[in-house]
Amino acid sequence: MATDQTSEARLYTEGPEGLRSEEMILNMGPQHPSTHGVLRLVLTLEGETVVHCTPVIGYLHRGIEKILENRPYMGGIRYMDNSDYLSPMLNETAYAGAVEQLMGIEPPRRAQYIRLLCNELQRIASHLVAIGTYGLDLGAFTPILYTFRDREGIMDMFEALGGSRFNVNYLRVGGVLHDFPAGWLQQCEQWLDRFERMGLPELEELITGNEIFDARTQGVGYIDPRQAVAYGLTGPILRASGVSFDLRVDRPYMAYREIPVNVQTRQEGDAFARYRVRMNEMYESVRLCRVVLDKLPGGAISSRTPIALRPPRGETYFALESSKGEQGIYLISDGSEYPYRAKIRGPSFVNLQILPELLRGYKMADVVAILGSIDVVLGEVDR
Repeated sequence: MATDQTSEARLYTEGPEGLRSEEMILNMGPQHPSTHGVLRLVLTLEGETVVHCTPVIGYLHRGIEKILENRPYMGGIRYMDNSDYLSPMLNETAYAGAVEQLMGIEPPRRAQYIRLLCNELQRIASHLVAIGTYGLDLGAFTPILYTFRDREGIMDMFEALGGSRFNVNYLRVGGVLHDFPAGWLQQCEQWLDRFERMGLPELEELITGNEIFDARTQGVGYIDPRQAVAYGLTGPILRASGVSFDLRVDRPYMAYREIPVNVQTRQEGDAFARYRVRMNEMYESVRLCRVVLDKLPGGAISSRTPIALRPPRGETYFALESSKGEQGIYLISDGSEYPYRAKIRGPSFVNLQILPELLRGYKMADVVAILGSIDVVLGEVDR
């Protein structure tokens, strides 16, 4: 954390009884353990109170959208892993879904169920990181040890599927790379049993009801439902304000058309509600994974597609419910093997916009609690 207090930054405001107080400019980041990536917050403080915030982004820009326009359609899947690097499977599904929609391809039912299973496991893994690091933000070290222990089981399963923990590169246009390896389904079921029996209850015991956690989160960072909609917020941050919007239900895609989802909402709209929605969504994701394991159909895992994909001229937008909200891919095809235009609608980028509004009037100590409750990944913000 660095400070920058120059003559230009020395602003004076009228206080009670005509006293004048000096405002200070404080740079939080870009390298700071609580910014969840390379983010710089230019905070204007009056004493300990935040009166203004300017987020400065772009430190992690890698030109992913331009890269997608210079790779064949199938080659773009691998680069989607680097957008929200905590939700690579969800990113891959969004991109593959957009290309399939552009080409008029429907993946086989088994492939759709496999995708749903991988997506829900990825949602759990992302929420585990969000909750574990949130505990660190508020001064609790133990929760991240439990969350990363449980997340490790999911990473092992992804590594068995695609050969990598992060750059999984498992999905393909029309389906998935290959079927489950021998013993994978049993490993998944055992992990779900252990997580539901031990992992989630241990997290609840550590965090829920903790006096310090409650004091730091309850009533902090309130988002009004109308304000949330006006800012275009999606995901747990929106549903924590009582707005029941989930693309898996409101605009169902792939196997979600057959498997109903119980949307998790809260009415409080504060940082605690956002934590609680993520916890409840992990319970729901475990249920959805069990439904897939029970109803997993047989058959092909991929549609027949040409080696060189050349979608017809046109444009499309495909969106899914990522761990952080609406993850959308907009593609324009000119009939060649490469997208003419690729645009990513990252939920972290949109959700971050409300941060200056949320921080105004709160103490400096609350900045970390509010930012952590939004759960942004700067790789998805900057792209």
